[in-house]
Amino acid sequence: MKMTTGDVFKNSFGKIFLIILGSLILSVAINLFIVPNKLLGGGLSGIGLMLQYIFKLPMGATILVLNIPLLILSILKINKKFTAFTILGTVSLSFFLILTAPLNNVLLPVEESYRLLYCIYGGALSGIGLGIVISNEGSTGGMDIIAIYAKKKYDIEVGVVSFTINFLIVAAGSVLFGFNIGLYTLISMYINSTVMEKVINGLNRRKMLLIVSEKEKEVSDAIMHECSRGVTILYGEGAYTSHKKNIMYCVVSLGQLPQIKRVIKSMDQEAFISIIDIAEVQGNGFKSPIG
Repeated sequence: MKMTTGDVFKNSFGKIFLIILGSLILSVAINLFIVPNKLLGGGLSGIGLMLQYIFKLPMGATILVLNIPLLILSILKINKKFTAFTILGTVSLSFFLILTAPLNNVLLPVEESYRLLYCIYGGALSGIGLGIVISNEGSTGGMDIIAIYAKKKYDIEVGVVSFTINFLIVAAGSVLFGFNIGLYTLISMYINSTVMEKVINGLNRRKMLLIVSEKEKEVSDAIMHECSRGVTILYGEGAYTSHKKNIMYCVVSLGQLPQIKRVIKSMDQEAFISIIDIAEVQGNGFKSPIG
């Protein structure tokens, strides 16, 4: 069914709200955990952090200024919708970094015994914020623009460009502020990327089941009636025997998996079940947690 103008507006408004919310969470993570710990970061945020540590320049204003030429590049060379949401994310992050700057002093002084704890919480909270922004088609600007432009212009993988830039920035920061700071930063960045991936792909894990059974009708009916999950029949053929086989396709939540397996085995002890991890499911009873 075609979306109405009202639906498009509500969808866009929801994304705008979540991009702003994600930017707020990210700025809190930076000012509450990253800055007091003198940690570094990747992209323009990493450069902004180094300039703040050395010259006392406010990070929010710095990354906004540094983003201006990149945003112009995005307007000229990249998708306009992406650019619009990137401008929103960039301006929101800069504004909230300035607004939440007093949080720098909340957890001072930083003791060495607390440094790892700050890395964990800072990485996790920033991963949540960045994940919310990215899962709603937004961006906080910076090196994301360069990576996407390099992919479009030179067909270089986005991940390769981002990793290279981030590695060089963290390496430079390690030389300036100490090797141990660089190592702590890597821990924080790893946690950030892991949590961000969870947020983007969905916090609720799903499993895909491929089921082959001689009692296809009984098994599929049991799944639909006892577990309230839909089943799709795929038509297959045995490569060796050339026998026609009906394959049942079903997606369930992790919590439903034991029940589904029990139901299948109660119908057919000889049923073949293949269980596969899937990143995200939307529609038909499943809803993305964000976006």
